[in-house]
Amino acid sequence: MTNPIRVVIVDDHQMVAEGIEAILETYDDIKVVATLSNAQAIIDQIEILRPDVVLLDLNMPDMNGLSTTEHLLEKHPKTRILILSMHDTPEYIQTALSYGAVGYILKDVPTEEIKTAIDTVLQGKQYLCTGANAALAPKTKDGRETLTSREQTVLLELAQGRSNKEVAIKLEISVRTVETHRKNIKRKLGISTTAGLTRYAMEHGVLQGTGVQL
Repeated sequence: MTNPIRVVIVDDHQMVAEGIEAILETYDDIKVVATLSNAQAIIDQIEILRPDVVLLDLNMPDMNGLSTTEHLLEKHPKTRILILSMHDTPEYIQTALSYGAVGYILKDVPTEEIKTAIDTVLQGKQYLCTGANAALAPKTKDGRETLTSREQTVLLELAQGRSNKEVAIKLEISVRTVETHRKNIKRKLGISTTAGLTRYAMEHGVLQGTGVQL
């Protein structure tokens, strides 16, 4: 049996820390080796605790999570730092990553997602929760997220009145994938109906050159 993942939680909000700890302790492959309430405590104890992952609150009274991340990585560079925060602005997220954090989780995510984040960063990958990813997504001039090239293709097909199944067959993808693209397109554009998608496609020239009369 492999050694459990050693996790330290650093958050000055006791209820938040205890809630995360309670969830993580239900996993056999995780051991919460400490729950600390301030930055200095983890800086002083990092060599003793030797955590694989530190869940670190961004805002603490004695030192912010950015400076703490720097100090921790100087002492123990192999530690993965996952930032916990209420802030979902691109500036906060990008700055945290530039300081060496390998993940960013908003405090309103389901606690089970924290386990996913831990597993992901231990594989050497970066983890951003859905809200953080959305905050970093490119925006158009009107503040909307830009569509990927595949989403633009799916939008064109949908705007021509094709069903999810018809789009799936034409693009050689699964119906579930089409449904996912459709959901993301509606979210990004702030449109809830198929008629709205068609109107958007007409107004933004998506249907130009297709010969389609709507």
